[in-house]
Formats: sequence, C-alpha cells, structure tokens
Amino acid sequence: MRRPIARVEELFGTWTLVSWTRRLLDTGETVEAFGKAPRGFLSYGRDGRVFFIMTKENRARPDDLTRLTDTERAELYNTMVAYAGTFTFDGSSATCHVDVSWNEAWTGTAQVRHVRLEGERLIWSTDPQIGLDGKRAQSVFVWEKVRA
Repeated sequence: MRRPIARVEELFGTWTLVSWTRRLLDTGETVEAFGKAPRGFLSYGRDGRVFFIMTKENRARPDDLTRLTDTERAELYNTMVAYAGTFTFDGSSATCHVDVSWNEAWTGTAQVRHVRLEGERLIWSTDPQIGLDGKRAQSVFVWEKVRA
C-alpha cells in the first residue's frame, strides 16, 4: 500500500538500501545506477540530522591503499555517494541541508528527496537532475527499515 508519511517520526531510524534506479529523461530508459545489489545506509535522527552512504555492487577491493593508481582512485570515487547534514520534513519531502559530502559541490546545498511509504519500504525520489555521467535523470531509491 502506497501512502504519504504522516509524521516525521516515521522517518527516524536506520534504513538499508534495496535499489537505486535512474530514469533517463532523454530516452525514457530506466537503469540500475549502481547495479542490482547496491549497498547503503540512511539514518534519520531525532536530533534533526541525516547521514547517507551508498556504494555500487561488486566494488573492487584495493590490495594496497598506498599504491592506488589515479584510475583506481577515480573508480572508488565514482562508485559511491555520501553526505550528511541537518534535515527538514514538510510532509512530502525530506530536505538534507548538506554539511559534508563526498562530492564537495553538494556541500552547502539542499538535497530534496520526495518521500512516501510503500508497505515497510521508504521510497525516495528526486526532481530531474544532471548526474555525474552528464545525463538528465530522475532517481528513485528504495529503502527498508533496519530492525534490531
């Protein structure tokens, strides 16, 4: 059952990433941005802070961090997304006011995520935006609540 989030308290806690898809607006194609099994966590705290990290499936594990090539460093950067800051919630959107990010271009910005619940899943969607690949797309993230 799809429904809006009635109270900010429904966001609180830690969520694990199920999927991230991007609908490319020029072609209408839907792609699994970080593969079929991306990994990630999202945490909304009662203190008004949010933390988010996500990585692509099957990332290469470096043998020696002190000997990475520039290509290997770039691949590690291009296969993750992470940011944190304070958040506000208006009943349909959760906005992260970014204090720190893997991508310094986002630090100091407001990242808006439209939110709804589908059963036990939290669905995030973005407004259309240009991705790191230069393509205009709308993203949808599916999260499940981490239970103790």
